[in-house]
Amino acid sequence: MNVKLSNARIVQEDRILEGSLEVQDGLVSLIGGPAAGNIDVLDCEGDFLLAGLIDLHTDNVEQCMQPRPGVNWPAPLAAVLAHDWQLLGAGITTVLDSLSLGDYDSGGARTAMLNEAIDGLTKARAAGLLKADHYFHFRCELSDPALLSIIERHIDNPGLRLVSMMDHTPGQRQWHNLTLYREFRRKKNARVWTEDEFALYIAERREHQQQYAPPGRSTIGRLCSERDIRIASHDDTNATDVDESHADGITISEFPTTVEAASRARELGMKIVMGSPNIILGGSHSGNVSAMELADRGLLDVLTSDYVPGSLLHAAFALAAKGFDLPEAVAMVTKNPADLLGLTDRGRIAPGLRADLIRVRLVEGVPVIRNIWVAGRQYL
Repeated sequence: MNVKLSNARIVQEDRILEGSLEVQDGLVSLIGGPAAGNIDVLDCEGDFLLAGLIDLHTDNVEQCMQPRPGVNWPAPLAAVLAHDWQLLGAGITTVLDSLSLGDYDSGGARTAMLNEAIDGLTKARAAGLLKADHYFHFRCELSDPALLSIIERHIDNPGLRLVSMMDHTPGQRQWHNLTLYREFRRKKNARVWTEDEFALYIAERREHQQQYAPPGRSTIGRLCSERDIRIASHDDTNATDVDESHADGITISEFPTTVEAASRARELGMKIVMGSPNIILGGSHSGNVSAMELADRGLLDVLTSDYVPGSLLHAAFALAAKGFDLPEAVAMVTKNPADLLGLTDRGRIAPGLRADLIRVRLVEGVPVIRNIWVAGRQYL
């Protein structure tokens, strides 16, 4: 579809331009200037035009595959397509579906879900059924005994763009507070331990960490290096955590849990990624550092939707409402993640780039999507 979008506030990487742009053959062909002959014109009525959002980390596909604990949706393709529509409706036109590799406490159920999700997304993409552009982000639980057999099975998937090194062993990083960890498990899995049972569980997890995390980190680092796959750290809590990641060649710090960790990551030139729900909620739901505080300190480069797809667009405008320059805030969900992944054909509005676009109007301070285009094709 070739179209001219007129009367828009076009959010570019360093400015907001009031005017029009033209889409031809799936690309932005012109910004400003008169419309070409025989082309439709859409009046944007003064709304914002943003590049389509790029999401490095969403758990949403797992939510669609397993909508309740212990409930596995029996039609993986249907779950994948529902997930795709949810992302598109949130303005996300390029996504890294973030899948957890590791099978703690699930008796193999999590790996089964992982295989179904990868298979469903791969088939749906090959058949042209997906609206957004989908890739993979594998979150690798380093202390899991089954990790290496799982990653080796999937490492050559052509859609894999990012791997993150996770270690959720209780007592450190995200779960340095054992009381919070125990309460989280009680709410999520209805897991109630006696004091002796909990102590035994923690001892077992720490033993697994010592046995499996070092070889897991080394092997995954090598596999990714050989395939030019980018690697992120996960939940770094102190400078020592960050230094370990940097020594392994990792250049992305995802979800640092403290100002100390984020500051050290910035000193080492690492890019810092935080969850947009943290912005909307006014802080971390698990007691970690506020993403807004990191933004205020200049320690935030990229936002990602994590577990709420609709939070990504909302967070960009929430930052602008707090005094951040709107193009700078929008870059955290468009240009910056594109740069992080080496996607040079999207993430900005410029002639010759993909026409991944969203038209947005603020209604009572909330960004509302009015139109969506993916590679020039309009879906709303």
